[in-house]
Amino acid sequence: MSLSKQLLILISALFLMIFSVNFALSVNNIKDYLEGEAKNHAQDTATSLGLSLSPYMTNDKDPVIETMMKAIFDMGYYKEIRLVDADNKELVELVSDKAVAGVPDWFMDLLPMTSATAESEISSGWNLSGVIYVTVNSGYGYLKLYEQAKSGFYYSLAAFLISIGLLALTLRFTLASLSRIDQLARQISDGQFDSIAELPWTREVRNVALSMNTMSQKIKTTIAGLHGKLDSMGASLLRDDLTGLYKKSVFETDIKQLALEEAEAFILLIKIDGLLELVKELDSDAIDGFIKAFATTLEQVAAAAGNDTGKAYRFYGAEFALLVKTGDRNQIELLAKTLSNRFSELGEQYQKADLAHIGVVPFNPLTTSDSMLEAAHEAYEQAHLIGANSYFIRSSDNFARDIATWKELVFDCVDNNAYSLWYIGPIHGMKNGELMMEEAFIQVHDKQGDLVAIGPFISIAEKFAKIVDLDKGVIGMVIEHILQSHVEHAIAVNVSTRTIKNSDFRVWLEKLIQRNAAAAKYLVFSLSAYAVVKDIEAYQAFIEVVHQCGARVMIKRFETQSMSAELVKQLKPDYIRLARDIGNGIAESAQTLAFVQTIAEMAALLDISILAENVQADSDFAALRGIGIAGASR
Repeated sequence: MSLSKQLLILISALFLMIFSVNFALSVNNIKDYLEGEAKNHAQDTATSLGLSLSPYMTNDKDPVIETMMKAIFDMGYYKEIRLVDADNKELVELVSDKAVAGVPDWFMDLLPMTSATAESEISSGWNLSGVIYVTVNSGYGYLKLYEQAKSGFYYSLAAFLISIGLLALTLRFTLASLSRIDQLARQISDGQFDSIAELPWTREVRNVALSMNTMSQKIKTTIAGLHGKLDSMGASLLRDDLTGLYKKSVFETDIKQLALEEAEAFILLIKIDGLLELVKELDSDAIDGFIKAFATTLEQVAAAAGNDTGKAYRFYGAEFALLVKTGDRNQIELLAKTLSNRFSELGEQYQKADLAHIGVVPFNPLTTSDSMLEAAHEAYEQAHLIGANSYFIRSSDNFARDIATWKELVFDCVDNNAYSLWYIGPIHGMKNGELMMEEAFIQVHDKQGDLVAIGPFISIAEKFAKIVDLDKGVIGMVIEHILQSHVEHAIAVNVSTRTIKNSDFRVWLEKLIQRNAAAAKYLVFSLSAYAVVKDIEAYQAFIEVVHQCGARVMIKRFETQSMSAELVKQLKPDYIRLARDIGNGIAESAQTLAFVQTIAEMAALLDISILAENVQADSDFAALRGIGIAGASR
């Protein structure tokens, strides 16, 4: 119940109590007054009538006596007038049962009034000749009492209604500021740190508003500082310390993004063949200078391909790579030739004619990044056979025929639900080791019964718009598993971009969850960070729908290269699962440890649970537990 309603009820109850007591006392006082007045009136009438009859009492048969009594009695204010002689013999009796209209019976029953009776002795000379008795009709007293009570009640009711109206208006203005404070508190919990511009005039409420403004600004400043710290630390974690080139983990993320975009690209794998000999000949500073010069050459050639087209990476040691977004083989051949010439120039400076070789392969969305790198290694070995600082470009390997075969397999499996689900990657809580979450993983077999690589399967399903039906089938199987197996931990389900943008899917999902409301709180939709940033509005709308249905959302493979901390605050997921490379080796890297600590601090303010994936070493697990993340898989 709201504070305004509580105050209205309390004040109304107090008013009603005071009014009831005051009204009862007032009515009783009026009743006593009217009874006293009636008694006085009866006595006055009896006295005056006794004096008027005194001259005629010498003859108690005189008709004037009755005439005078009737004249008084007919005025209607009397219930009874009775005259008796000295021997108490009744001479005249006038009685009226006339009732006064307008007074309800319940009122007279509730407030009984006694009929006032007065008497007066009549003397003739010095002798007592009779006694007259006058009884007043109480109906007139009831009428006056009822009218007074009714008018008092209506006036009090009008005063009550006016007072309540004024009170409600006052409370509305006074408590409006409390509503704004409540709204601000909710905004703070949602990660929006506004302030109350118009401060309330009530002193106590004004102080609360000022405190809320101060708290909001402090949290906003803290989060902004954490965002900046995360961005700078995350950027440094993504780049090689010596050369400043991107690491292999960034390359793998970029490959996944290319698969989502269905873009054409070429991978260039470059290895420095003469590095071991140079290490023997030069000191460490000179070697560092050489590697930096080599990296600069790669960056310059990548930049020549276009800022949004070419990107340079250092995997480790003497192994480097370029990723160039283009389907033009001639452009790639020209770029590889440029690299070959630049390597020859650099080799001359260090007296190394044969410095490095280049293996080039086209990007293939039907294979994994490891398979493409293996093919690039084969192309690199072919380049060795060609000559010094040479390159070799591998063909596309009958790409069209592969797609047709994959398409047939995908359509058959999705249309006939010819796939199964495994629940893998159990995540346990850091505090007490309870099972927090498992991930639903789809398995597909070909006609020969062999397992199919799931990456290409999903890519083809996405390409030919079968992914929506596949995601529907998987979600339905997960909900059935939760209900039938009485699952009491979260189950993560991967959902594709095409699916979350499908309006029919959202309607279908809402109806499905409504029919299976008991399973909603265990259902977690797993979204890849690099997919979310490609269409933020669509994913934000989908997350809102999921939360309205009572389910939850996890953003996986989180790293600042793929998603900024500011975007996390905007999307408000329930879970963040760190990229695998962040969780492993954290015990040996103070930089990575500080980065995850900052993420955990930010997530705590935004009420987001942080998870780690596939943590191998016990030392890394202990380090993550010390940071305070919610859970991890091993």
